[in-house]
Amino acid sequence: MLPTYAGVTDRVSYYGLRIVSALVLLFLVLPILIIIPLSFNNGSFLVYPLDHLSLRWYRELFSNYEWIHSFRNSLIVAPLSTAIAVPLGTLAAVGLVRSHFPGQELIRSFLMLPMIVPVVILGVAAYFYFAPIGLTNNFIGLVLEHAALGAPFVVVTVTATLEGYDKNLTRAGKSLGASPLKTFFKVTLPLILPGVVSGALFAFATSFDEVVLTLFLAGPEQSTLPRQMFAGIRENISPAIAAVATILITFSILILLSLEWLRSRAQRLKDGAIAG
Repeated sequence: MLPTYAGVTDRVSYYGLRIVSALVLLFLVLPILIIIPLSFNNGSFLVYPLDHLSLRWYRELFSNYEWIHSFRNSLIVAPLSTAIAVPLGTLAAVGLVRSHFPGQELIRSFLMLPMIVPVVILGVAAYFYFAPIGLTNNFIGLVLEHAALGAPFVVVTVTATLEGYDKNLTRAGKSLGASPLKTFFKVTLPLILPGVVSGALFAFATSFDEVVLTLFLAGPEQSTLPRQMFAGIRENISPAIAAVATILITFSILILLSLEWLRSRAQRLKDGAIAG
C-alpha cells in the first residue's frame, strides 16, 4: 500500500505500474475470455457479432459420441495417472528432504526433467521405448507417461511444504513408540497434506490437458478430450470446440481457486501452530 507521505513521483510510479500491469494482464487473458461468448453462439461459425445466445453447441457436445468418448477417456487417464504420480512424487520429496547423500541434487534435477524437456521430445522417446514392449495404443502406456509428466509437480509442491515442516514432531512421534510408517501417516502426512493435494491437482490438470503425448502413444480408442479438440481444429473448426474450451477454462479456474484455498488453509494452520 502506498504511504500517505509519498510524493507525486512515487504516486505516479505506483499507479502507473499497476495500470501497465493490468493492461498486460488484460492482453494475455483477453484471447481466453473471447472464447466464452462464442460457445453460446447459435451460428455455425466462430465469428462476431453473435447471431443470438443459445446452448446449441453444448447440446451437440453432450450428444456426440466422439466428444463423449474422448471426455470419458480423459476421466480415465487423468485420475489413474494422478493416483500413480502422487505417492511416487510424495515419497521422492520426503526422501530428498529428509536424507543427505552423494548425488542428491543430481537426482532432484533428474526428477524435474519432465517439466524441462520439451513435451514433443518426451513423446518421441516414450513412443520408441513403449512400442517394442506393446505399451502403445493402450491406456497403460498413456497413463504411465502422464504419471511421469505429473510427478515432478508433486515433488515440487511437497518439497516446498516440507521445507517448513518441524522435524521435532517426527522425533516426538518416534519417542512415543510409533513406527516410522505410522509416524508418517499419523504425523507427517496430515501436516503436508495441503502440498500433496496441490501437487495432485497440478498432476491431474497436466494429464487432463496433455495432447502431445497422447498423439504419440494413444490409438483411436484412447483419444482424450484435448486430442479430440486438436483433431476438430485440424479437420473442421466447429463452435463445439469453443464449448469444450469454456468447460476447460471453468475447470482450470476451479483448480486455481482450490489451490488458493489450500494455500490460505495451510497458512492459517501454520499461524495457529506458531501462536500455540
